[in-house]
Amino acid sequence: EVLKNVLELNTKHGGPLPEVTVRAIFREIMSGSRAIQKVLKVAYLGPEYSFSHLAAVERFGKTVEFMGVGSIAAVFEEVDRGHVDFGVVPVENSSDGRVSDTLEMFQRMPHLVICGEVRLRIHHHLMANCDQQEIRRVYSKPQALAQCRNWLSKNVPQALQKEVSSTADAARLAQMEPGAAAVASRQAAVSYGLRILFQDIEDSPHNETRFAVIGNQKCGKTGHDKTAIMFKVAHNPGSLVEALDVFKQNKINLTWIESFPTKTSKYEYTFFVDFEGHADEPKVGRALKALGDHCQEVTVLGSFPMAPLAE
Repeated sequence: EVLKNVLELNTKHGGPLPEVTVRAIFREIMSGSRAIQKVLKVAYLGPEYSFSHLAAVERFGKTVEFMGVGSIAAVFEEVDRGHVDFGVVPVENSSDGRVSDTLEMFQRMPHLVICGEVRLRIHHHLMANCDQQEIRRVYSKPQALAQCRNWLSKNVPQALQKEVSSTADAARLAQMEPGAAAVASRQAAVSYGLRILFQDIEDSPHNETRFAVIGNQKCGKTGHDKTAIMFKVAHNPGSLVEALDVFKQNKINLTWIESFPTKTSKYEYTFFVDFEGHADEPKVGRALKALGDHCQEVTVLGSFPMAPLAE
């Protein structure tokens, strides 16, 4: 609400600072103010300057205690054990679709709550401490290399593409090895002292990753919310159609749907759905009750404010 009000005033009065700058300033003011009350602990898929880390900073600011961990499962486990207040995990990418490790963990720990989302525009940069023609290896995580496949094949065809665990780790390796480059974020280049040879090399100009903020804290209604659920239907003809028709009958707009195999049966699937509205709204409550009549299981993962796209 603070950010919304500040940005509206900035636009109304023709403020000289761009929206991204105003958002960053007030994000840090709020982050510092929260830290006076209590220092939040936030887990993310590390190391520093990975895109998960940048999403966590976008959501919480820098005045928190960040904990970088080695896997998405570890983020869930740190939240579940109470070692941190929140976790930030990737859910889907506009280029690659679902993040299967995250969906699997929601199946394993359905009691954790999605209490927020971060939509982050993903910009990839080619960085190195050598010239373009001297590059022999390009390091990055598999998703980043896939998102820059066409650009890399045209501009550094001589380089071998090497997959590593994160874009930040790729930048670390590029700093250490002669003839090595990395595909990573601008912040990673600054942190590891690398030259950015080429900016925005992603093949799609609309590359975006959506992250879920997980914890144990439910969010109240804001009037501009989404709800995430997962459900299972019987393995019968028309079962899924009947379940989805509930949303149509209640005039609820779906914003995301994904199927994911269960671990209990070869032919059973869990369906993950996001839709507009808060679980406390009457029509959403009616839809969830009706959905329960059609499904074997229905789990509300959380209701949370819709997030704007952050650069």
